[in-house]
Amino acid sequence: MNNDLMKIVEETKKLKTLVLEDEPETNELMCTTLKNFFSEVHSAVDADSAMELFEKHSPDIIFIDIILPGKSGLDVAKEIREINPKQIIVIVSASNDMGNISEAVKIGVNNFIRKPIDTDKMIDVLKDIVADLKKQKKNRTKIFSITLPLDLYEQVDQDAKGESISKNAMIIRALKHFYNL
Repeated sequence: MNNDLMKIVEETKKLKTLVLEDEPETNELMCTTLKNFFSEVHSAVDADSAMELFEKHSPDIIFIDIILPGKSGLDVAKEIREINPKQIIVIVSASNDMGNISEAVKIGVNNFIRKPIDTDKMIDVLKDIVADLKKQKKNRTKIFSITLPLDLYEQVDQDAKGESISKNAMIIRALKHFYNL
């Protein structure tokens, strides 16, 4: 396995996914493939069971076929987007209908995979998703500053040097101890 693929798997193995595909063979093939990448893979063949699984398991990524019996995959994507605006949604479809593609873009799906599914395209999509997730995680990082009296700062500096750790690490340790974390 090449290094890029190993890095992708390392990141995606921390994630859960849901596959909404009504065609049993395609559903099984997708789930089998995705089990190589994700810690949990849940499968639905219709919109209602997909929504139940979505609510029960809170998947990180959802793969949705557009053409389904009853409610369309785009309707499901809209409903999910209303519940969780940041949900990662990948449309998987054989449809060339520009109306569907345009609607998917309006909904704000994260990616689109054409059927039949090409493994290289799936890996590219997963690579994009991992990059997006890293960006989101970086944006969620909180920055804080703290002002210390000079005598306390000097004590922190001296203790940090004595343990060969940063002053920040020393302050974080003290805060964790203070708040019993």
